[in-house]
Amino acid sequence: MATLQVLVVDDEPGIRSGVVRILQNFTVGYPFMEEDFDFAVIEAGTGEEAIEVLNRRKVDVVLLDNKLPGMDGIEVLEYINKQQFDLAVMMITSYASLDLAIRATKNGAYNFMPKPFTPQELRATIENVAKHLFLKRMTRKMQVEGKQVRFQFLSVLSHELKSPLNAVEGYLKMMQEKQLGDNIDSYNTMIERSLARLKGMRNLIMDLLDLTRIESGKKERRLRETDLPAIARQAMDTMEPYAIQKNVRMTLSSKGNTTLLADADEMEIIFNNLVSNAVKYNKDNGTVTVHIEDAGKEIIIRVSDTGIGMSKEDIEKIFEDFVRIKNQKTKEITGSGLGLSILKRMVEQYNGTIAVESEPDKGSTFTVSIPRQ
Repeated sequence: MATLQVLVVDDEPGIRSGVVRILQNFTVGYPFMEEDFDFAVIEAGTGEEAIEVLNRRKVDVVLLDNKLPGMDGIEVLEYINKQQFDLAVMMITSYASLDLAIRATKNGAYNFMPKPFTPQELRATIENVAKHLFLKRMTRKMQVEGKQVRFQFLSVLSHELKSPLNAVEGYLKMMQEKQLGDNIDSYNTMIERSLARLKGMRNLIMDLLDLTRIESGKKERRLRETDLPAIARQAMDTMEPYAIQKNVRMTLSSKGNTTLLADADEMEIIFNNLVSNAVKYNKDNGTVTVHIEDAGKEIIIRVSDTGIGMSKEDIEKIFEDFVRIKNQKTKEITGSGLGLSILKRMVEQYNGTIAVESEPDKGSTFTVSIPRQ
């Protein structure tokens, strides 16, 4: 476990000791981080003491009070900015103002936290700062390595996450201000839309995790004889609630020896993407057919639906990252635009191929061929 060094700069000993107590035994972890973080707290009662600490040791996060004897917090922040220290600064103050916010932001402050704060507020703030710092350092590392494609990837990712966050924040503010009155039922639509947005974000995060595992090559592959129809059934069970909503009937069939030497988790990713797309892009009262067949030296997986289908132009680009077919029929369907690119990468890891046959308004068939060797 890595340890982040937190410098708390405040002239009130009670605040400093409170931070030490709250962050003791507190850890932060995210799926995209290789390891969790815990925290070691360093104390400074003045701005001058803080600068001494910063000059002699590495600090990751600074919790900086603005009202300090001698140098104030903004002056410390200006020094940190001038020295270009690799850290994140969170201002803590009872005297927040627009002018202070502008000055602090211009000098690189990540955010504000008002005093007094609760243990929960401090932990939530530290968790956000840790994530921000991790992503900032990873971005810098990518820049040094010259991987500009990663910056484009992060730009698209930021957009994909920003839109639903803005929507949920807007709905919460409307509810907080009770714009529709005191009756909770009046806010049902907002709640449903917020939940839908959060579900889309969760799906995007899961897709990103799948993509990361594939590209990093760090996941240990556990190859064993895997029952593919059983994996397919799990994927279908997962999509069953959504299929019921659309009255989509799913069927599974297999022929011959349909076990394959494979990683069960990777096969689950393949089937999850095939089945979820077949249900999501289907029509109400439609069907999804999953067929797995022993073709001697290879296994054939065929998933067909009676959905909205695609044009030839759409088929040519559906396996690219963040590509979603956007038209009148798909505007209400959520997705990250990563599922099929992940599917293709996963199939190619097994030296397999994937083919698509589709016709607008009649449906699509995805055919995956995976060699036994």
